[in-house]
Amino acid sequence: MANFSKSNVPRFSVEVYQNEFLPEGGRDVSAIVTVTATGGGTTGRLPLVSVGPHDAAARQRGPSAAVAVMVDCSGSMDYPPTKLRHAREATAAAIDTLRDGVAFTVIAGTHKAAEVYPGGGRLARADAATRAAAKDALRTLRAGGGTAIGEWLRLADRLLHTRDAAIRHGILLTDGRNEHESPEALRASLGACAGRFTCDARGVGTDWEVKEVTAIASTLLGTADIVANPAELAEDFQRMMESAMGKEVADVALRIWTPQGTDVTFVKQVAPTVEDLTHRRADAGPRSGDYPTGSWGDESRDYHVAVRVPAADVGREMLAARVALVLPSPDGTPPRPLAQGLVRAVWTADLTASTSMNPQVAHYTGQAELARAIQQGLDARKSGDWDGATAKLGRAVQLAAASGNAETAKLLSKVVDVVDAVTGTVRLKAKVADADEMTLETRSTKTVRVKK
Repeated sequence: MANFSKSNVPRFSVEVYQNEFLPEGGRDVSAIVTVTATGGGTTGRLPLVSVGPHDAAARQRGPSAAVAVMVDCSGSMDYPPTKLRHAREATAAAIDTLRDGVAFTVIAGTHKAAEVYPGGGRLARADAATRAAAKDALRTLRAGGGTAIGEWLRLADRLLHTRDAAIRHGILLTDGRNEHESPEALRASLGACAGRFTCDARGVGTDWEVKEVTAIASTLLGTADIVANPAELAEDFQRMMESAMGKEVADVALRIWTPQGTDVTFVKQVAPTVEDLTHRRADAGPRSGDYPTGSWGDESRDYHVAVRVPAADVGREMLAARVALVLPSPDGTPPRPLAQGLVRAVWTADLTASTSMNPQVAHYTGQAELARAIQQGLDARKSGDWDGATAKLGRAVQLAAASGNAETAKLLSKVVDVVDAVTGTVRLKAKVADADEMTLETRSTKTVRVKK
């Protein structure tokens, strides 16, 4: 493990967990890379939850940031009428959580996107006066029209880039399906916004499409969740904004270098959620590739890195990969690593050593399989394949129990009756509440960390 520091960013460290031993001729190497960020330019900053509304000094700490809150105002937000009221209250809670000096905007989303505050194609600077004015502007929100989320995202992108900010972040709320633009149009908007700002996405109620909301969060490196009860929106929006205000640095990349003859098989974030980054690689020089990780505050994440090395004889050793954290350099010069770790390969005749799976690798391999089993099981259930759904969701119950993922096990128990968790024996429930099924699907990628 090695770590480096750089002014005004957190201190990053990298730890590598693996079984480096391979049998003669073995080629596949897996490692769990734990990345931890602490401190940085705002070391000692109070947790935002404890910052009082009049503590201007505490609010002003932290990097420059720009935030866009996108609120669904389509016609369905009027059913029931309290839904839009709760959305207004949630947006007000998010505005109250902004640090002084943060640039922000509020956008109303229907089949088009409209600036609610401050307007004029610009961002406001958060202070007591602009917070009050923004909350007053929320009273003008009315439900009516359709849903074209790509339009909301493109407006947010334009506004967020009117300011030079270290952190650019969006919060998006929808209660329905993206019915007033094509799937291709939404994908094009997401592609245009990817890497330009991060975005948390929330679905309120149960009439929205899980795969649409999770795709937004996945592409824009944010979080996705369901808020089935609109009355809980305010608390959730406050938590999201607190998290956004806790970010210290954006555009951090996981750079993987491999020697000649070695290929990267896959790169996945595996904690706190499963996110496949393999196809998001950007070339970064000879035998190097960058994988985006988004914005960081004080936090730790785990990544599963798998590479395929050339076959070798017993007794050979090699560096299979070098994993580093890098930031783009503002002057265009090659960035230096913030932290790095090494993945090794050693060929041995010791059968016990070469066949033992590292506990961290085994745990997260199971967590990734758990997420897949849930998705496949729910898809089978929706298509009427009850035998396939029973098999996949039974496997998910078994994996959740074995890994100690109690939260996922609890969500699964609302979709299936568990006969034996150890063997994965389950029966599909005849009736399942929409909110329970959507919650399981939305949170299927959340993992528990292995005890190291």
